Parts: sequence; structure tokens; C-alpha cells
Amino acid sequence: MVGHPAGPARTGKLAAASAEQGDHEGAHALAMLQRDAAMPDRIAIRSNRDLAPYIDHTLLKPGVTREELVKLCDEARTYGFATVCVASHNVALCARLLEGSHTRPISVVGFPSGTETTEAKVAEARDAISAGAAEIDMVIHVGRLKAKDYVYVERDIRAVVEATTPRPVKVILETGALSRDEKAIGAALAKAAGAAFVKTSTGFGPGGATVEDVALLRNVVGPEMGVKASGGIRTAADARRMIGAGATRIGASASVAIVTGEAAHGVRY
Repeated sequence: MVGHPAGPARTGKLAAASAEQGDHEGAHALAMLQRDAAMPDRIAIRSNRDLAPYIDHTLLKPGVTREELVKLCDEARTYGFATVCVASHNVALCARLLEGSHTRPISVVGFPSGTETTEAKVAEARDAISAGAAEIDMVIHVGRLKAKDYVYVERDIRAVVEATTPRPVKVILETGALSRDEKAIGAALAKAAGAAFVKTSTGFGPGGATVEDVALLRNVVGPEMGVKASGGIRTAADARRMIGAGATRIGASASVAIVTGEAAHGVRY
């Protein structure tokens, strides 16, 4: 049995709960809804098509065209992917294209380097939410983590989390650039800062998701926080291995190949 990801239909509940933030009960409700977004009900995966609700269908390469975004959203509707993951400036178009479906757009922030100022990340995240983003995938400042500037890293994450509440925030660690200890510390900082998910990779850095890294992140954050595996996931077998290791969301641009069994061509993320 594996965790079925929460569909973006829960976004409405999150938005409704935001009005209650001023009291203890409202804060508790928000916390529970964010937890549900990361760790949803559990079902069995019986076929490759059952993987679709786990997948953030992703298009983050440079120079994306309108036609490619239309195709991305059409595929998301057809196969029932959880979300489409795009750059912040593409969120508004995708939100319009996905109207009437259960799929929602989500946005990366500080992508792919994570070296932007906290203020810039907060501004980008707020703009993305205003344009219709249901979730935010933010990149940490990897250099600051490696320099052991943990206060900066946690504050950077927390600022985005607080600016976008009640929308779930995923924290991209870029695990291929980190030691085992750095991965564990980064995940712990993301949890401490109130993020809903920890995420392995941008898909544009060194390496991508591995079973070992997903298992490590799951062990660090525990059972109530989401883990997103991303980078180099191209087949259903890849996705199943990541889910078996503890992933509750998969980031992939080979999403159609994953659910249909077709060969993936020209796929990077």
C-alpha cells in the first residue's frame, strides 16, 4: 500500500481555512490541511495509470513556448496528473488552460540556483499565488547550507512559507550537490520552517533523485511531511521505486511515458 497524493481539489479547503488564521483553532486547521496535502489517503497502485495522481507534470526548460504549455496542460487533463509544474511567469496561462479540471498549476521559486535574496523569493512566490499557483516549489540557497549558515537557510524557507500560507511549500535541496549529513540537515531545516514537503532536486543540478536519498529524507522528516522525488525519473519502474522508498509526489517531464509505458524522448527533468 502506498500514499495517494492529495489532489489540488483540497486547495479550496486550504483557502477557506486561511480566514481562521487569527485563532488557535484556525491555526490548527491550517496545519492539518497542509499535512493532508503532503500525506494523503493510502491506496494500492495496481497499474501505471494509478501513478498519475502522484505526478507533478513538469516543464521548466528555458525557452518554453505557448504551444508547449498548451500541450502540457492537455496532457495533464488527459491523464489526471496532480499538477503542472512551471515557472512563475507561466502560471497564469496554465491556470486558464486548466479551468474545469482537477489539475492545478504549481510554481517554482528561486529556480534553479536558489541564490536569489529571500525578499526576491517571497515576491516571486506571492506573484505566483496571485496568478493561480496551488503550491510553491522553492530552491534553498545551497551554498549557505554547505557553509553551515543554518539560521539563514531556515529563515529563507520560513519567509516563503509564511508569505504563501495556506498553500503548501516544497523545499528543493539539490541533493546531488550535498553530503549525506547536509541532506539530513537541509530536510530538518525545511521541517522546522514549516514546509509541507522536502524535495530532492531541481533536475538541472548534479544528479537527480535516488532511492537512497528519498529514504533518507523520509527518515528525517517522519511520516507527516511530504517527500517529492524529482530529477531523472523517466519510467514507471523509477516512479514505483521512489514511492516505495517514501516519496508522496513525483516530479517528472516524462510523465506521459511513466503512465503509458511509452519511451521518453528528449527528457531532461
